[in-house]
Amino acid sequence: MSTTQPNINQYEAPSLPKGDPCTIVIFGATGDLTRRKLMPALFRLMCEGCLEGVKIFCVGRSPTSDEEFRKMVRDALNTSNKIESCSDEQWSRFTDRISYITGELDKDETYAEIAARLEDLIGKGASQNRMFYFATPPSLATVIVEGLGKAGLNRRDHGWSRIVIEKPFGRDLESAKKLNADIAAVFQEDQVYRIDHYLGKDTVQNILVFRFGNSMFEPIWNRNYVDYVEISAAEVIGVGSRSGYYEEAGALRDMVANHLLQLLTLTAMEPPVAFDADNVREEKVQVLRSIRRLKSEEVYERTVRAQYDAGLMNGEQSKSYIDEDNVNDNSTTETYTAIEFHIANWRWAGVPFYVRTGKRLSRTVTEIAIHLKRTPQALFARTPDDHIEPNVIVLRIQPNEGINVTISAKHPGFEMSTNTVHMDFCYQSGFGIRSPDAYETLLLDVMQGDATLFTRNDEVEAQWRLITPIEEAWAAEGLKALPKYPGGSDGPVEAEQLIARNHHRWRQLAETVLGCD
Repeated sequence: MSTTQPNINQYEAPSLPKGDPCTIVIFGATGDLTRRKLMPALFRLMCEGCLEGVKIFCVGRSPTSDEEFRKMVRDALNTSNKIESCSDEQWSRFTDRISYITGELDKDETYAEIAARLEDLIGKGASQNRMFYFATPPSLATVIVEGLGKAGLNRRDHGWSRIVIEKPFGRDLESAKKLNADIAAVFQEDQVYRIDHYLGKDTVQNILVFRFGNSMFEPIWNRNYVDYVEISAAEVIGVGSRSGYYEEAGALRDMVANHLLQLLTLTAMEPPVAFDADNVREEKVQVLRSIRRLKSEEVYERTVRAQYDAGLMNGEQSKSYIDEDNVNDNSTTETYTAIEFHIANWRWAGVPFYVRTGKRLSRTVTEIAIHLKRTPQALFARTPDDHIEPNVIVLRIQPNEGINVTISAKHPGFEMSTNTVHMDFCYQSGFGIRSPDAYETLLLDVMQGDATLFTRNDEVEAQWRLITPIEEAWAAEGLKALPKYPGGSDGPVEAEQLIARNHHRWRQLAETVLGCD
């Protein structure tokens, strides 16, 4: 059963807002993030007419000329699944914006040269606004901030100066506090944009519209009607070339400490006074402050960690995590984790929020499932065992962004029997227009000075206050090996046991299908 989709003929691709004229300085310009995400996003924004007066100034360690760097960018665009085509005319317009310098990020001379080159661009008519994007390892964030400060590039005497920092924002509470303090010594908080690309997705932003813009849902979005909430981020891929990073981070730091807690806050927050940066982020922080921190003994009861083993993926044998390149033979790094959180406030008291994330699982999907309480059964029950499945509201973040609501309906025929049916809404088929990529949305927001979808300093620390006690309890446990789950499965049996204690169950990843699949 599908919802009536909107008439796509009545929808036209909206004219996108234009970013403020500026020069975008990308540190780590020859890296994977720049090639796969930033350059395709900037190219598409240019094609949409959003980059008038925008220059792109790239900084990397590899010695290369402007021409060689531009060729690298074009090769990246030609192989990107984000770009349908790149004509010579479009490429020429994009090329005119790009320049490159070689420099070590721990050398003051690099920042002095950047400052001189920016002044030269201004003399040729470029904007005095500046965006500095840190497409670098997290360990370099403080180094870059200090370098920009020494060169006076943090000043905003004649235009704005903003920095964009990729997660992770620290690796525990103390390091997050130090990073925030290092940044605050050079930049004001309103100049800092901590980016979490999940928040740039249309469906994530639509959580607020879905909740607060529909009177049929907001009245039931509380402990009186909701039995439990399930937030999942599953991937079929393994760690691949990220094994070095993953050995240091693990699934908890990599996914839960940012992406999944962000989804939780948007699901659970109170309605903001206005949809702007200060009000939205204040409500999110209030949720994080309301989540009960787990004590050491609770960590063992309410968390699961595991590691993928060899398995069958699409008919082929997959590696175990231990067999991945650059992974310690005795590694106890988790590639899967599941956690039961509780929010101690009036709206959500007694409602468990389960989060799970893992690699080498049976399906790639990110979704939020709101499980409503079961209705009284006496009306339809013929035997004590008869029951009707409770309603579930599913917000699909990726892939195939959309919304699914499961309801009960009478099965055709003479007998009173019920079936579960699905009402689906799919963004792509529903509106018939392309949703902007997350990086397109977020880059444009930075250019416009809109920090609504970015993480504030106190929000970062509030997240780590929840995650650090779990990490510390796991470290104290001193496991020699982690539970295993086969590649291509839905995860470890321990995760099923975690949620079954409360008579709940995870949605099978194979169930996570919308009508647009």
